[in-house]
Amino acid sequence: MSFTSLGLSPALLEAVAAVGYDTPTAIQAAAIPAALQGRDVLGAAQTGSGKTAAFTLPMLHALLARQGTRRGLHGLVLVPTRELAAQVGEAIRALVQHLPSTIKVSIAFGGVSINPQMMALRGGTDIIVATPGRLLDLVRQNAVKLDATATLVLDEADKLIDMGFADEIGEILALLPAKRQNLFFSATFPPAVQRLATTLLHDPVRAEVQGNAAHEPDIVQRAIEVDAVRRTQLLKALIREHQWRQVLVFVATKYASEHVADKLRRNGVAAEAFHGDFSQGARTEVLADFRAGKLHVLVATDVAARGIDIAQLPVVVNYDLPRSPADYTHRIGRTGRAGASGVAVSFITPDAEQHFRLIEKRQAKRVPRERIDGYAPTEAPSPTTAAASPACTPSDPNGGIKGKRKSKKDKLREAAALAADKA
Repeated sequence: MSFTSLGLSPALLEAVAAVGYDTPTAIQAAAIPAALQGRDVLGAAQTGSGKTAAFTLPMLHALLARQGTRRGLHGLVLVPTRELAAQVGEAIRALVQHLPSTIKVSIAFGGVSINPQMMALRGGTDIIVATPGRLLDLVRQNAVKLDATATLVLDEADKLIDMGFADEIGEILALLPAKRQNLFFSATFPPAVQRLATTLLHDPVRAEVQGNAAHEPDIVQRAIEVDAVRRTQLLKALIREHQWRQVLVFVATKYASEHVADKLRRNGVAAEAFHGDFSQGARTEVLADFRAGKLHVLVATDVAARGIDIAQLPVVVNYDLPRSPADYTHRIGRTGRAGASGVAVSFITPDAEQHFRLIEKRQAKRVPRERIDGYAPTEAPSPTTAAASPACTPSDPNGGIKGKRKSKKDKLREAAALAADKA
């Protein structure tokens, strides 16, 4: 299959060729023809599968067809994070610069001054890619109006819901015209996301490719058993043994992000923390250094890392297991993108074993346990963890599982473990 066979306009086909798109990915082949017909689309695909082009190309096709007659905002793309907003917005801009007509693409997200974004919206815009909170800020400042929006896109809808944007999405939907096209993309479909899709979409075409083994990311999953206090030492050993030049390490807390990065730096590894307390300027600088190879290891929390897109990222490490199986899917999906292969390593402490079994069950895949000479665990699961199923990781402030909170004893145990690791 080629992009020509999908029904895109000649001008858009030239733009596609100019940016280097070769053949459509599975999600693009499934979603684009239906979207070109004006149908609502429910897209289910993992990160790195080409979702951005799957909704961008039909949106631009319709926009070109309306040249000279369009009024107001044409396309609204809602995303969960500032990094994803920048990534998607720049991908759209890369396409439109090769089109014969001038199309204005705006990007808006919080964490930075709103004034430059308001200035950029003067005179209107054709497409805006935004996080929900900042979009509502702009609406309240009369910087943008949504009442003529032709196409609404929800990208990474599960993350939008998981990050608490349900109320903001409801406010935005109330400002949109009833007659519009809706393109809804998500990697996972927990109940809240299913309810939103049912409310939002009218007779949608389902474009589901994540269950097709031929299109699954090429990710080798490893699960290494280790005591909590030996994880940093094991991480250093693995980096050196495999000569990993670029590693994204996931931890549970801001403190752990700073602590692990500091330990690595003191042992000669170019590492930096990455968490929600960073200013936008600091986030941009750290990501640029990581992409350029100045940093070998980025130690990130989930909230900070959502939306990060590092081309050809070879390795992801779960230093702490994520709170939910869905987050595990998003984490390991940072590698093995766009046809590349990758490795996802999870550190399994004695207290985390039961939780990892839940993750395995949800992804319907067993990951063999490994033990590395010199790092085999010697600790037994804590009595609290042994009595509960699933278990939680010692360094997760939310108890490893949504809805579970640490006891005071667990917090003291964590503090002791971190102190031992620091020594």
